[in-house]
Amino acid sequence: MSELTGKIFDIQGFSVHDGPGIRLTIFMKGCPLRCPWCHSPESVAFHTELNWMEIKCEGIEKCGKCLNVCPHDAIKPGKMKKSLQDDTEIQLVTVDRSKCDNCGECAKACPPQALYLCGTDYTVDEIMKYIRRDVPFYQQSGGGVTFSGGECLHQYEFVREVLKRCKEEGIHTAIDTSGYVDWKNIEAILPYTDLFLYDLKNLNSKLHKMVIGVPNERILENARKIAAAGGKFQIRIPIIPKFNDSVKSFKDAGEFICELGDAVEVVQLLPYHNLGVVKYERLHREAPILVAEPPADELVQARKKLLEDMGLKVIIH
Repeated sequence: MSELTGKIFDIQGFSVHDGPGIRLTIFMKGCPLRCPWCHSPESVAFHTELNWMEIKCEGIEKCGKCLNVCPHDAIKPGKMKKSLQDDTEIQLVTVDRSKCDNCGECAKACPPQALYLCGTDYTVDEIMKYIRRDVPFYQQSGGGVTFSGGECLHQYEFVREVLKRCKEEGIHTAIDTSGYVDWKNIEAILPYTDLFLYDLKNLNSKLHKMVIGVPNERILENARKIAAAGGKFQIRIPIIPKFNDSVKSFKDAGEFICELGDAVEVVQLLPYHNLGVVKYERLHREAPILVAEPPADELVQARKKLLEDMGLKVIIH
């Protein structure tokens, strides 16, 4: 029987925005949603995939080590660009995604790591070694471990085993989830989860499906079940221009959050930013991408007050 593993694309220590205190946040690969404002497009695919960071490429004149190692001839000379070191022109490489199978041979041969693989398999024991390194910081700050993604609960068997170990060792646990998973996945991790960082994007299911690709009934029902089971929430609302920034959208969200009662500890507003746009280029991925102006401070403060007037505790990230 093979050892249980989880596919992870990033591990961030000293995180202070993914639950209380100082935390270690573990980002799992794979997500069923297709949010056009996603700032982590490398999290969407469930498999390990090749990324290419143009700014790190030194050019084939100086390097070019990746050109001859691909077994599928997917790495080719690409466009010309001015060097960051001087005014000379250098020729970058390009990746033929129709030939690339994400084997990683080019990444191994790339000294500046312009080509790199996103998605590594870890065992439970390997992740616990990362987690234990920061125990003094958890203890001093009231922090702990957060699983995020992607949608971390699509790998719930792995997540459950790590959470179980954490609880045995007295480490606070949190799950950052869209809620769009089978209830059995949530039920499996409930006994070992202290806090759910739960995304609410829009209460209009038709619009939710049109923009994100899935309806929201499962998300709302799972939230109700978590609350009924005694789970605790930090509700997260991304403020997305022309999608959910209206007064009605926030009133609808506030009414639903109030239904969850004492299960909700705080509501966190996450104003849209466009910092993730460049990441799509690393994957050569053509996808609907939202590029808009971040919401004005006045609008964010107004939506915060709207929710506070409904009796909710609200913070802005």
